[in-house]
Amino acid sequence: MIANVTRMKSFFILGFPGLSQQYYGPVSALLFFIYLAIAIGNIFILAFVMREKSLQKPTYLVFCHLALNDLTFGSVTLPKIISKYWFGDSVLSFYGCFTQMFFVHYLGSAHSFILLVMALDRFIAICIPLRYPVLITNNIISALCAFAWFIPFPLMVAVVLHVLTLPFCKDNVIAQCYCDHISITSQACGEDVKTVAVTSLCVAMFCLLLPLAFILFSYISIIVVILRMSNASGRKKTLSTCTPQIFITCLFYLPRCFVYVANTVGFSFSLDIRILLILLYSLFPAAVNPIIYCFKTQDIKQQLIKKLKRTRVGIEIKLSY
Repeated sequence: MIANVTRMKSFFILGFPGLSQQYYGPVSALLFFIYLAIAIGNIFILAFVMREKSLQKPTYLVFCHLALNDLTFGSVTLPKIISKYWFGDSVLSFYGCFTQMFFVHYLGSAHSFILLVMALDRFIAICIPLRYPVLITNNIISALCAFAWFIPFPLMVAVVLHVLTLPFCKDNVIAQCYCDHISITSQACGEDVKTVAVTSLCVAMFCLLLPLAFILFSYISIIVVILRMSNASGRKKTLSTCTPQIFITCLFYLPRCFVYVANTVGFSFSLDIRILLILLYSLFPAAVNPIIYCFKTQDIKQQLIKKLKRTRVGIEIKLSY
């Protein structure tokens, strides 16, 4: 077996194997518009919050970190699959594929920890509001977000280096729209493949389930506090302050949980459906989150309305001259 092992020079991105060639153009155009939506929406959030001093608060700084994460994830994953269907460029270098795998899992893990910081912000704001100005400041939230970016970094470096120790003796086809751990290790052979898979699974569970446990605790505690309020208008107002965070968290975790549970109970998807589901739960939140920030967050929405009114008044004044 070892004699037949050769170092692969590149990988071939399969994309959607059942997709007819006549649909390559429309699919690439759709993916391109999704990327544009991700880029424009998240760059807008970053620029708008940085420009408006009234929005430079802990809650919105967390939104900026999520927007940066979503923007980076879209930029890492989408250009190559767009290139495949638009220009027929399906080849990704060996180390390029591993680099993409690193960023896919690193950014996903960092996203999970940033959601934990977001849940902590809402937990303190609603459950112990008198301590909020002391415990949550811009500097503290920036430090917590920095930890959220840093914690998964050495873990994902270790995962990638562990996978690189494997011999690759199968075909070089990545049955996915981008390189990830499962698609790469499926090309490996040898006795260590199972060990690498188990180790990586443990790291993934740490990066996803540990934050999820605290997130569930935080939002359950928040809901309990809200239900105990005697004032109906107070309940509604308090709930509205964490509605965007709940939506964003559900968009990230629920589709992943659905796919994992479906696989666990033996419900199998066709390869095309599985790839589509993974692409949707990876990219749909990145495209939708900026809309949630704008329309479900009162401060951002009010600032946007003010800006639009000023712009309209300015246009009317110019036209009157």
